[in-house]
Amino acid sequence: MSSTLLEVTRAAHEEVERLERLIVKDLQNEPTSNKERLFQSHRVRTMIDTITSSTEKLIDIYEDKDGARKDEIAALGGQTATGINVFSAFYDRLKEIREYHRKHPVARVVDANEDTDALLKEEPQIEFSGEEAYGRYLDLHELYHQYINSKFGEPIEYSAYLDVFSDTDKIPRKMKLTRKYREYMQNLLEYLLYFFQRTEPLQDIDRIFSKVTAEFEENWLAGRVHGWEKDNQENGHVPSQHAAIDLDYYSTVEELMEVGPERLKEALAALGLKTGGTVQQRAERLFLTKHTPLEKLDKKHFAKGAHGVDKNGVAAVTQEDGNSKEIASMEAKMTKLCDLLEETIARTKDNIVKKQALTYEEIEAEREEEETQEDSESEDEEQQIYNPLKLPMGWDGKPIPYWLYKLHGLGQEFKCEICGNYSYWGRRAFERHFKEWRHQHGMRCLGIPNTKNFNEITSIEEAKDLWKKIQQRQGTNKWRPDLEEEYEDKEGNIYNKKTYTDLQRQGLI
Repeated sequence: MSSTLLEVTRAAHEEVERLERLIVKDLQNEPTSNKERLFQSHRVRTMIDTITSSTEKLIDIYEDKDGARKDEIAALGGQTATGINVFSAFYDRLKEIREYHRKHPVARVVDANEDTDALLKEEPQIEFSGEEAYGRYLDLHELYHQYINSKFGEPIEYSAYLDVFSDTDKIPRKMKLTRKYREYMQNLLEYLLYFFQRTEPLQDIDRIFSKVTAEFEENWLAGRVHGWEKDNQENGHVPSQHAAIDLDYYSTVEELMEVGPERLKEALAALGLKTGGTVQQRAERLFLTKHTPLEKLDKKHFAKGAHGVDKNGVAAVTQEDGNSKEIASMEAKMTKLCDLLEETIARTKDNIVKKQALTYEEIEAEREEEETQEDSESEDEEQQIYNPLKLPMGWDGKPIPYWLYKLHGLGQEFKCEICGNYSYWGRRAFERHFKEWRHQHGMRCLGIPNTKNFNEITSIEEAKDLWKKIQQRQGTNKWRPDLEEEYEDKEGNIYNKKTYTDLQRQGLI
């Protein structure tokens, strides 16, 4: 039955409608974690691809280039070679149906809703490295090593590389035309594209790139591509219209020698000829082009990499121009992808800076905590907790007792601008946070020591003003870290730097 063209058409329409309902049903469920969001997006992407392929099949059927659909419709109406016989067509089709069920006695009608729940709970296989953490961070370590080990790069740390990898303006154009830079840019573009397709499968990257390409072509023709402007040639590359010499004004080699060696060198380079030798040799080589077309000159006169001439007789450095355009196009696409992944890049920078201040054990503990938190969020999200007073949640996920809430002031919210506007609930948590790493790191970023003078200070401006007053009051005897910087041991005892260092040296801490 399914072999008939009309049955294939009906089945394709049914599949498209079923997948459309599935997509709507899936998108109505709000994902509870980043992993669930990725699974949902990839499920929808797979269903959209299936709809697209089925639609293309239907278009081919309706176009009916071979006339098969028209013949089948005519056969349903009883049209035969001898005339119209409706009853004969009816009994032929009935015979075909009976024959089909005789050969397939266990055939049954498949309910389209049977596999709905299984499809909506399916977890697609998405490849992510451990560093990428299911698409939360970028993993540019391989590209980072390629960058620092190349001539166009510089020896910087990975955290600094995340700040400069999207900025290609600092790299000289001469370096951009090298093979190493071309390979690096290809690898960078491929990784960003692959990462974007894995984390944002519902985005139409072809449409985005088509718009980028259209804008790039327009700007390239007008010479407005940033960093590749035509009126800003670098490294001694002079435009051919300025370097060419009109040989009609010169009748002998001696007259041509008077223009000077540098001008002759530029004219020969513009024509793709060798630029070495004495002034006379350069003039003789250039004078050959007055009466002989470049394509008829002996190959020994051409420099390596020279390719033909254009209609005006000027050497067309098509390979170099083509490479420049291709590299500039890759840079434009890479910049667009960096704009789309701006939040992910910023999140990656914060993660790298944070990991640099943690030990390996702390990093592993934090990773396990994040995985446990994601699992618990997805499991406990459906459970509604009765909390009419809107009390803060305890460690067990339940509201804390009301008397404890009033005793410790846990309902009060304290925000610290130095900690990045992080909220602390309760007076005790607020007082304890002045000794935590987050606050100490914020003070170090401001260039201010974390001493007891700055307790209760949560504003950046207040901290800076207080530090200026302390410096003015101390005069030449400014902050003494050995006596004023505070350290805390595992038991919570507070020492100044000098005492803490002495105790640690003696093995008492």
